[in-house]
Amino acid sequence: MLTVEEIKMFIDEDAASVKKHFARIGERYFDGDHDIKNYRMFYFNSDGQLVEDTSRANVRIPHPFFKELTEQGTQYTLSDSDGFVFSDVPELQSELDARFNNNDDFIDELSETLTDCQTKGFAYMYAMKDSTDKLKFTCADSIGVVEVEARFAEDGKDHVIYWYVDRVDKEGHRIKKIMDWDDEQVVYYVQTDEGEIQLDDKAKVNPRPHILYQVDGDDNTYIDSLGFLPFFRLDNNKKQFSNLKAVKDLIDDYDLMASSLSNNLIDFDHPLYAVKGFEGDNLDELQQNLKTKKIVGVGSDGGIEVHTVDVPYEARKVKLELDEKNIYRFGMGLNLSGLKDTSATTNIAIKAAYSLLDLRCKHLERNIKRFLRKIVAVCIDEINQQNGTDYQITDVYFEFTHEVMSNEQENEENELTEAQKQQVQINTLLSLSQIFGDDLTIQYICDVLDIDYEDVKDKLPDNEADKVQQVQDDLDSIIPDDEGGGIGEQGTEGSTTGTT
Repeated sequence: MLTVEEIKMFIDEDAASVKKHFARIGERYFDGDHDIKNYRMFYFNSDGQLVEDTSRANVRIPHPFFKELTEQGTQYTLSDSDGFVFSDVPELQSELDARFNNNDDFIDELSETLTDCQTKGFAYMYAMKDSTDKLKFTCADSIGVVEVEARFAEDGKDHVIYWYVDRVDKEGHRIKKIMDWDDEQVVYYVQTDEGEIQLDDKAKVNPRPHILYQVDGDDNTYIDSLGFLPFFRLDNNKKQFSNLKAVKDLIDDYDLMASSLSNNLIDFDHPLYAVKGFEGDNLDELQQNLKTKKIVGVGSDGGIEVHTVDVPYEARKVKLELDEKNIYRFGMGLNLSGLKDTSATTNIAIKAAYSLLDLRCKHLERNIKRFLRKIVAVCIDEINQQNGTDYQITDVYFEFTHEVMSNEQENEENELTEAQKQQVQINTLLSLSQIFGDDLTIQYICDVLDIDYEDVKDKLPDNEADKVQQVQDDLDSIIPDDEGGGIGEQGTEGSTTGTT
């Protein structure tokens, strides 16, 4: 295991890395904590000194476009309710459904992982055994995950250090939990603020093997190891940068334009008064009279001129619209403002609006498949061990399908047109039934209706007239005409004899 000094060194080096710096910025913008909140205004006073202007309005409004873009990517990727892990082996598919496709806990954790990946540029899941002796996977906050390669560790093993703030005590100190994972065990530590890292004395077993269990009726505690480092990383791209990098400046510009417009409206909400010949003591009295009495006294040559300032809102409005368009364009998201009247928007236009979002998610899905392949591989090993099977990861494939909004009225019209087309085809086939024959006509009708003829041919009603005629033809070929006539006479005689 790592020493306390190694753990502190690796955590400090990781916190200062460029990757974690951008990850923290992405986390801030996802939470709506934009740079606009730190915006300050300054001016030069009469002495030429730069001082902060605290008298003017300074509205600071963040617009969480990045949160919307991220949530769109997550929901669009996992929009299909039929799952995403498949196999052509029915028994294996049942196991996969139970662990992944129909497992709400795993889908929730995967959703958190996808959101974390797009927000910070990379995300992690870690594995553990549940009470049913099956692997379960939980999302880990990527800010607190530190990967340590074997060549940098004194024990020559790969490690993962995972830390998080457990609580804040009543004195305001942050209590940090730290875990050192390797392929056999995990060691628990605790740290207060940035103080000394110490072994966690509240952990019952420390160091702790990956698996601890007891057999019913047995007082002994058994230990086991997963045999691998139970952390799996999902990268957003090769450089592990979040999607914020492409649109941060545009979002900042939108925040500034919108906030500046609000400041202009606040600062120039009241008109300016030019007063001539004022009969009063000072300007404070003039301001008080204007606010309260709405009356001011002037001399014989005095007067008041009221001036208003036109706020250049049209230019700011155009700039805001341009920024919003570019945010969705370069952020590769779905701009719903472009689909204002969905009832009048065709399905082709809706699919075109989804094109950028689909392109972004398709790129991410390649990384998701590699990520899931590692997770499914360890689950297949567990299934083989527990059930005595020999499944392989090559028996599994991954497929993501997406739900896209559509124009319901257009869909209904298309369905009606298709139904009318089928009706014309069926009527044409029925008119030609005397040429094709009943069996062939039914086969053609099944093709039109997309029905498998082999599945329904045994359920079709029998033609009783044809059966009677066939039986009579068979009997006529066996019984000569001079031995009693036709089948009706033979049937009558047989019936009479039976009665006698």
